[in-house]
Amino acid sequence: MSAAPRAVVFAYHNVGARCLRVLLAHGVDVALVVSHADDPAENLWFERVADLAGDYGIPVVTPEDPGTPEFVARVQALRPDFLFSFYYRLMLCPALLAIPRGAYNMHGSLLPKYRGRAPVNWALIHGERETGATLHRMVDKPDAGEIVARQAVPILPDDTARDVFNKVTVAAELALDRVLPALLAGTAAHAPLDLKAGSYFAGRKPEDGRIDWAQPAAVVHNLIRAVAPPYPGAFFDLDGRRIVITRSLFRPGETGPAGQPALYADDTRLLARCADGGVLRILSLEVDGEAIPPSALPARVGQHPIPLL
Repeated sequence: MSAAPRAVVFAYHNVGARCLRVLLAHGVDVALVVSHADDPAENLWFERVADLAGDYGIPVVTPEDPGTPEFVARVQALRPDFLFSFYYRLMLCPALLAIPRGAYNMHGSLLPKYRGRAPVNWALIHGERETGATLHRMVDKPDAGEIVARQAVPILPDDTARDVFNKVTVAAELALDRVLPALLAGTAAHAPLDLKAGSYFAGRKPEDGRIDWAQPAAVVHNLIRAVAPPYPGAFFDLDGRRIVITRSLFRPGETGPAGQPALYADDTRLLARCADGGVLRILSLEVDGEAIPPSALPARVGQHPIPLL
């Protein structure tokens, strides 16, 4: 019997954990897992790849720079047939990519759309109704190599980033599981990537979640759900207090009373009238870090609208 194909896996987050499980289920010899050290300033709501690797007795390293000559030599000494990158946050240098017979990355969008950082969040901000996961060959440029597998998932109108990320995690698992036998055998088809059919997006910062109430209701709603917890949240400042809207509902065609953007309440609901007259129902929010129970939201606003511009 021939030896099992050997891989070095660069992985992080839930996608990294699920895809590592797929490799192990197919009998791949994972010689080393390369992950990231936890950032104490980050909300660690996802599965730790290092813990999973430890369960299987796989060595784990967390280098700050995986492109040093010393680290490249360490990977080369393992003589891997494949390198895989599953939600690893750093680009792999050409010296690493030259080591195996195949190097592949799992990206959280339907490439070539939403190349780069935070693809799930950007897809929601732009109101997409579909996204997915794409396995592609790694080259010198990010998210630019040939496609070997894609799996689409729907984005529903009120899905949050976490909802969609959970779907993308399953999509990544399905795409990898489906193509892996052919990939290991060297028979998987590689489709060229038309970079002109999509765009590259940069990372996002917490400040990018600031709500512009001069935008239409659909735009505000998309921002709220794109950065809803566990992400930092969509926010605005009112009378010196930081208000984070953590969940909203939007129904096209529903309008509120005429006037400038404002928060107002009816008997049971807290509502926001946006610049185009569209209305958002505010389901949950935080004021200076304190979560306000939904039942208390209308009472906190009172009888008079609160201007937002």
